[in-house]
Amino acid sequence: MTLTPIEPALKEAAIFMEDVLNELLPEPMGPQARMVEAMRYATIQGGKRVRAFLVLQAGRQFGVDRRALARTAAAVECVHAYSLAHDDLPAMDDDDMRRGKPSTHKRFDEATAILAGDALLTHAFALLAAPETHPDPHVRVELVARLAHAAGANGMVGGQMIDIAAQGADISDIGHITRLQRLKTGALIAFACEAGAIMGKASPPLLRALTNYAQDLGLAFQIVDDLLDIEGDPAVMGKAAGKDERAGKATFVTVLGAERARAQAELLATQAARHLEVFDEKADLLRGLTAYVVDRRA
Repeated sequence: MTLTPIEPALKEAAIFMEDVLNELLPEPMGPQARMVEAMRYATIQGGKRVRAFLVLQAGRQFGVDRRALARTAAAVECVHAYSLAHDDLPAMDDDDMRRGKPSTHKRFDEATAILAGDALLTHAFALLAAPETHPDPHVRVELVARLAHAAGANGMVGGQMIDIAAQGADISDIGHITRLQRLKTGALIAFACEAGAIMGKASPPLLRALTNYAQDLGLAFQIVDDLLDIEGDPAVMGKAAGKDERAGKATFVTVLGAERARAQAELLATQAARHLEVFDEKADLLRGLTAYVVDRRA
């Protein structure tokens, strides 16, 4: 099967989502204008929009309206942007650059970055709860509940806490690192795939296939991130390299070594594509994304 080229599709989705986010994020005005400006700065004009792309493509499998999917994709991007704004703070990863520009707390200040992140997180749930996202209130409630789980103590935030606790520790258990990354990175990626299926009221087997795809894809994505941290070009990535080693973090690369880690990423990408065998050619872009994730340089 000849796969549709993934990079033009990702670029088109990213441009589309820039317009959507520009429309759905509040405009800076009033006494809180600086915080709203920081919300927009953290979210607009940057990133590959892989998570938004997953929402759009998963929903496409079930014929969901693209504008409705875009609202859910925007909610995911708001949560992702909030997590990056907070992760970059001195109390967390202490990064000065993000997406090729100063981190939110460097462009504004730490307090504004914290508040902007808080506002982005809550705005995400407002987007999902609105009738424009889906006419069925039960679907909207499920989207809200699943995103809350993916972003909270048993998802992304929980994974970040495990990551902080592990810094400087001598960890050689690949199972521990896998669990950490399934929460920190994989949970939001899994929601992105599940959301489109939920909006399309997919059958349990099809929803499960997308969840399994997302879990393998998310781990492959994180392994490549770990590799880029030691091998990547900061000018291409738009952020500093070598920060994991400086922080004493245990990663897939520190446990497996670069060669085995790369092989594991390729295996996970292959497994992810196999989960899509129940879908027809409309899933070719999702299949193509598995190779893109492994081959990316940023």
